[in-house]
Order: sequence, then C-alpha cells, then structure tokens
Amino acid sequence: MLVLGLSGGCDSVFDRYFKLYEDAHHDTAAVLMQDGQVIAGIEEERLIRIKHTGKIWRFAVLFCLEQANKTLEDIDYIAIYSNEDYLNKVLKQYQICNPLLAEIGDARKLYRYLFQSEFNYCLKDSQLIFVDHHITHAATAYYMSGFDDCLVLTIDALGDALATNVIDVRNKRFDNLLSKSEADSIGILYLDVIRFLGYRIFDEYKVMGLAPYGCSETYKEQLQRFYTLLPNGDYSLHRDRVVELFNITSPRKKDAPFTQIHMDIAAALQEAIEAIVFHILRHFQQATGHTRLVIGGGVGQSSSMNGKILYSGLFEDVFVPSFAGDSGCAYGAAAYAAHQMQPELPFARVNHAYWGTPIHDDKIGGALDAWNTFLHIEKMGNRSEQVSDLIVDGAVIGWVQGRSEFGPRSLGNRSILADPRVSTHKETINAMIKMRESYRPFAPSILEERVRDFFEVPGEYADFPFMSSVLNVKPEWRTQLPAITHVDGSARLQTVSRATNPYYWELIEAFGRKTGIPILLNTSFNNNAEPIVDSIDDAVVCYLTSGLDYLVVGDYVASKKAWQPEDMADLIVSLPKAAGLLREDCYVSHNERSFSYSLVWNYDSARDFDFDPSRRPQALSEVWYKILQTADGEQSIRRLMFALGFSKEQQAQVLEELPGLWSDRLLVLRPDFNR
Repeated sequence: MLVLGLSGGCDSVFDRYFKLYEDAHHDTAAVLMQDGQVIAGIEEERLIRIKHTGKIWRFAVLFCLEQANKTLEDIDYIAIYSNEDYLNKVLKQYQICNPLLAEIGDARKLYRYLFQSEFNYCLKDSQLIFVDHHITHAATAYYMSGFDDCLVLTIDALGDALATNVIDVRNKRFDNLLSKSEADSIGILYLDVIRFLGYRIFDEYKVMGLAPYGCSETYKEQLQRFYTLLPNGDYSLHRDRVVELFNITSPRKKDAPFTQIHMDIAAALQEAIEAIVFHILRHFQQATGHTRLVIGGGVGQSSSMNGKILYSGLFEDVFVPSFAGDSGCAYGAAAYAAHQMQPELPFARVNHAYWGTPIHDDKIGGALDAWNTFLHIEKMGNRSEQVSDLIVDGAVIGWVQGRSEFGPRSLGNRSILADPRVSTHKETINAMIKMRESYRPFAPSILEERVRDFFEVPGEYADFPFMSSVLNVKPEWRTQLPAITHVDGSARLQTVSRATNPYYWELIEAFGRKTGIPILLNTSFNNNAEPIVDSIDDAVVCYLTSGLDYLVVGDYVASKKAWQPEDMADLIVSLPKAAGLLREDCYVSHNERSFSYSLVWNYDSARDFDFDPSRRPQALSEVWYKILQTADGEQSIRRLMFALGFSKEQQAQVLEELPGLWSDRLLVLRPDFNR
C-alpha cells in the first residue's frame, strides 16, 4: 500500500492566488511510504530554494514519485495534515472576503482542484484522507519512536485551532487527555516575547541559543506573570501581559546589539516555557503511568528543553524527531493513514532521515566540471583520510554525500564541517559563512560508540541521531572543544552510526584517529539567505558565495580559483520564480519625482512593506532591473548587456553589484552547458 503524506499550502511558487493560512501552513513537504516504510521524503524548500516555504508541494510530490518510479494513479491514499471540518470552516471564512474562492468550495474540491492544476490529475475521492494537525505531529513522533505505548506531547503555535495536546497512545490507539486552544498557545507566547527581542517567526531557536548568556532569575517574576499553573496538569496563559516588558526596556531593533537585559529576558522566557511543560508532564506521567515520552510540534524542537527532560529522569525513554515541526507532519499524516488502513502493519524505531535527493557518483564529475571556470577539481583516492587531513589543518569544509536529510537539520549529508578544537571557527563560520549572529552555537557530531566519553549522558541512552537534545559536555573536555561547547557547557549533539551513515562515520573516525577526538563541528550547509543545499549546483553556489575553504562532493574535492567578477558574466541569469520586478514613479521631495527599482517576493507577508526595512522590497539599480527584466534563463549576463547596449560604465556597475546580488539569492545563476 502506497501512502503520500503532504504538509503545506496551496499557492504555486510563482503565485499568490489563495493566500490561505500563510502563518499556519508552512514548511511544505511530501513523504511517500510503502507499507509504512519511507521510500522518499523531502521539503519543498530544498527544491524551490525558499526557506520555510508554504508554497504547494508540487516539486516534493514529483520527487517522491520519481524516486519510487510511480505515478499518482499508483498511490492508494493521499494524507493531508489538516482536519477536514476545520479546513471547510476556514475556506468559508476566506470566501466571505474573496468570493472567487467560492468556486473551489470545500476542502475535497480544493484538493481536487490543486491536483488537477498542478499535475493534470483527477484525484479520486477515495484517495484523499484528512488527518488532524496535532495527530500528525503525534503520529510522527510515535511511529518513529518504535514505542508501542507512550505519552505524547505536541506543542505548536497553532494547528486546526489547537496549540497543545497531551495524548495517551497504547498499541496505536490515540486517546486525547488535554487540548489547549490558541489563547493558551505556548508557541505564540514564545513568539510574542521574541518579537520584543527583535526576532520573528522561525527565529525561536536563535533565542534558545541566546538564553544561556542570561540570568533567568533577573526577570523570573515578570515572566511568571505570563502564565498560571492549574490543577491536573492544566495551565492558562496571559499573553496580554507581554506588554509589561516595556517596564523593563524598549523593544530591540533588528540588528541592534544585544544587551544583558535581552539575554536575561531570553533566559527567563526559556525557563518559563520549561516550567509549563514540566508541570504538564509530571501530572500526566503520574496519571497514565507511562515511562516513555515522545514530543512533537514546533516547540518540541527546543533541544534545550528536551535535554532537561532527559536529565530529569521523569521518563525512562524520550524520543523527539529532528523534524518535530510542520514539515514532519507529512511523515505523520502518511504514517497515521497507513496504520489506520492496515492496523497489522509493524513499526520500529526510525534511526535516520536520509530520504531526499541522492548524489549519484557517476554524475558528480560532470556536474562540478560545469563550474570549472571557478573551481579546481580533484578526485580523491581516500576520501576520509584526505578530508580529515584538511580539517585537522584548519579548513572549513562543505560536505555533500548520499541522500539529503529530511527536515531542518543537517545530519552529515549536507553539512559544513570543521575542527571542534579550534575556538576561532565559531566566529569565522558565523560571520563569514553563515552570516549570522556571533553568539550562535554549533553542534557536534560524534561516533555513536564514543558518546559517553565526552558527554554527560543520562540513564541508558546510547544514540541521539536527530540532534534533538542538548546535553552537557563533560567538564574535562569543555576547554578542548571550544567550537562546539556553548557558554553554559552544553552542546546539541548528534551521534553518528556506521550502519546508517558509513561515509560520515568514516570521516569522523579518521579525524578521531589523528586527534584523539572523534567529533566534528557540524552545521547546516547554507547561508542566511537560503535553505540547506540539496543538489550539487546548490552546494557549488553556496560554496562560491561564502568563506568555505573546500567543497567535498562524493569522492571529489573542489577549491576556488582566483576568479574575477567578469568571469561571472558568462553565467546564465534568471529571475527567481517567486520574485517580481517593481518600477515605481514617485515623489522623492515636494517638487521632484524619480524612478526606483526593486525586487519583491510573492510569499511571506512579513517581507512586504512593514516597519522592518530589511523585509521591504530589495532595491535594485536600473541596470540590474533591465537585466532581470530581459533575462529568460537562456542568455548569459554578457549577452544581455550586449543586447541592451550597455556602456562600459554600465557593464562595470553590473559586475560590481553582481556578487552581492548572488550572495543574497536575488537572482539565479547557472553555467552555460553549451560552452
């Protein structure tokens, strides 16, 4: 039996027709299962290069079908991560404001329309299954854990009008024990406070990394006023009191420096959230007698909180997938539907998520050679030995192997790797490669067999393959591992198994043999403007526009040639599909008008005109406006400049601005394969 699970929204990458639930439906993904086992799974963002995209799952679905060599006709069930009745209600509300949507009708008609529009496929009504949003979160964690019986906690900002669920699961039976609505959304409370700290949605993990720099006691009483713990594991929130933060300080402006006040608020916020969660867990652990816990939902990706749950000893075993957020709902929807339709299906612990785009050894050389104007390329005789030597010598490596990871975390197949002993790596990678805040920590990847030698591991835990929990680095190792040890002595670790990722295991083992430390610094292979790289071309682009020293793909290692901006003129240029060009004729003073040019995105309303200048349309020069207006994805920049009759001065301006535009992913460049 084939089941396709889907999460995400309804609009095509180039479109904003529906504009439905942009805040609620994000992290679009597709997962294809056969008899409960994953054949393929990928987030749409990896393919269309829009972070956290809520666009429709077109390319993710096509990828899954291609990997399985199947068509939509072959799929038995298509599982959607939403309650059908709730979705019908939402559609009616939108139809009041937009009568054109009345033609779509209800949820089933909507999805029939979408499949017809995107795939020219007539969706059978019998194929379509709707699964409650929080049940998909719960099913993701439950079926991946391999536990027959457990307590399930799902904590989200919002999904199907609910924010928190506590579920008693026994032998695939899901019994709800507690549900909380939007008014008591822990995720939205967290978001309200981090906005005060100058952050926004999807930045929650940044504040978690900031919290250890603060003292939670400083503002503990103020944050305690934001919630009340009630009997029987219940709670209520008082989100209207968030404005009381003005009694402490003013909201931080984006890119303003962090003060100790901001750090102390972050610490108190983290402690407040954990206090609520522990209150819930203590009661329901006693009420159910469960010794095992699984966690789902976006707040479940708080690895600091998860580590404290592990250390508490409240449960004998705790499982959290790396994709506890909405992309994981594609897995949960598929798994829940599969086991509902075939209750006899077995399930066991899932210990990896390498379900994405494969890197084929026989195609690597050709793909890299297309970029030979910019790259020195060498095929290695012994990958693990040669790459570990580079890392020992201080190099920072872009590492691409096998199938890409499903979910938001790089687990050793699309990673940036470095020596954890070099303290300057943290500053260098944050500033020159990731282009992000200097305080942000990096994760260690360690051989599964050696985890207890370096980390304080509670109980009988042996493996942490999904980088979902923060544990303490043993005190004697903290000064020797400065690049991966956070200010509080902790690290969000990943254990690496030889069985599930032999290439990565061999590299870490080789590094360990040479240094005595079988650990590598591991962070996602991307910069701040894009999702994690997926294809070889993605990796090359990220490598060329960052401070990485080497790029390793399969058995090939690439380094940068001393190329100049004029070399880029022979690359094919195109406008991103989700972008539009804007030319405005407006007054710039009381008596003077002028033209301005910019690039605007058709997604994420927070990037439209608002109080944050960084999210307004991206300013373009007139020369680049003209090039992107003319670009058809077939002509090089050089040919376009010639066709537009640019002067030498205009050509010089184009080349001067080109690297910055490329680095910010405001345009798409690729080699001319016909040259």
